[in-house]
Amino acid sequence: MTMASMAKAGTAMERLIRIGLSALPWLIIGSLLWAGLFVKPQPVGASVQPPVLERRDNFYGIAAGREGQLLVAGTGGKILRIDPASGRVSRDRTPVGETLQDIAGWNGERAVAVGNDGAILISADGGPAWERVADVPRSEVANKLTRVKTAAGGVAVASGEMGALLVSRDFGATWARLREEEDLAWNDVALVDASRMVVVGEFGRILVSEDGGTAWTEPASPVPSSLMAVAFRDAKNGVAVGLEGVVLATHDGGRTWRQAELGIHEHLFDVAWDAAGGRWIGAGALGRWITADAAAERWQSGRLDERDLSWHTRVLPLNGQVWFAGANVGRWDGQAWTPLAD
Repeated sequence: MTMASMAKAGTAMERLIRIGLSALPWLIIGSLLWAGLFVKPQPVGASVQPPVLERRDNFYGIAAGREGQLLVAGTGGKILRIDPASGRVSRDRTPVGETLQDIAGWNGERAVAVGNDGAILISADGGPAWERVADVPRSEVANKLTRVKTAAGGVAVASGEMGALLVSRDFGATWARLREEEDLAWNDVALVDASRMVVVGEFGRILVSEDGGTAWTEPASPVPSSLMAVAFRDAKNGVAVGLEGVVLATHDGGRTWRQAELGIHEHLFDVAWDAAGGRWIGAGALGRWITADAAAERWQSGRLDERDLSWHTRVLPLNGQVWFAGANVGRWDGQAWTPLAD
């Protein structure tokens, strides 16, 4: 081979190398594109499921469910089912991510939960199947629903921001306003009997209806601070609790109220009548509990556990014990406080 032919061969080889190098990026891009379109990654090993009960969870509502179980509702649309006998906790599937503020049921077979942004969920089987109710009356300002109470015949009343008082008479399927909007929150409602309702809210305000919510009267309140909860043990005797340790009692169906002096200042968020124990019991901030006799005259108070100063927004007497829900969930037998394990 002559020197000239060797030079030509070298030039051709260099040209092929340059062409190959210039095409290399496109080959790489094409390979990545093909892999992205046609290669499906396969999971390796089992996925990690978050625990049912997490430390960051708050539960604002608690109710008795079917077959002796408890239902609690709270953060991120969670509804948990608790078996008090075994301590087993499971989670229901819910169609919302909004925090749920309260939950209630009708004899364990049906249930309703309410929460932020006007969310209302209903269950025809007492859980675990839940559906969100459409066409709930809304305000253009704020729509948090903080409490829901149920009564026989499929009646439910929800209370909340912007004067929300919503009623359902078909197990939560449809809802209507009982009153027009106003710039305050109604924090709780007691369905005293088939026709009487008592409502409490901000600024110490109290409402009473004798006809199922058509007409209302507003009795004088002895306090200016917000009332957070109200409960009745019969048609005449009831208790309301609120901020700054306020406790009110009525013995005429809510027409007049007097203030009880407990000497405490922690906020109180809930009160319930414990029929089995023949006593009133309430829950509040910093682990506070309160109790009183049936006449709501002799009051006592204390903390669930001096090492656990959690707040609780709901209290539920059940089978000789009392369940509290809030920053954590647990039961109290009058001596020992037992929170659910994380």
